[in-house]
Amino acid sequence: EELKEIDGLGEKSAEAIATFFTSEENINLIDRLKEYGVNTESKQHDKTQSLQGKKFVFTGSLSLPRSDAGDLVKEHGGMVTSSVSKNVDYVVAGKKPGSKYEKAKKQGVSIIKEDEFLYMTKKKEKK
Repeated sequence: EELKEIDGLGEKSAEAIATFFTSEENINLIDRLKEYGVNTESKQHDKTQSLQGKKFVFTGSLSLPRSDAGDLVKEHGGMVTSSVSKNVDYVVAGKKPGSKYEKAKKQGVSIIKEDEFLYMTKKKEKK
């Protein structure tokens, strides 16, 4: 059930993953890989997960490349999506925001400025 909550992962994919990890044959394979030194532990990030579970959309011109802004979101536990929907938590508006800004206003999605976003990721001090 938890897998179905992952953004972008469909029901069939979630079921396939669950089936894989509950198969006796695959459990044995994973155990053998561990014996050969394969590290199966998740790498922990030093960053705080301050944006855990939050979804972001970017619109307009930002002071940093969008890929860097997206990386910041992911480093702090959040997700980036390209379109506005009621499932989005924040639309980050840079200079000259486009249609995503208007759509966010209509749908009641929280719109924040880039400075606020950078503060959330501790890349900038609050004034």
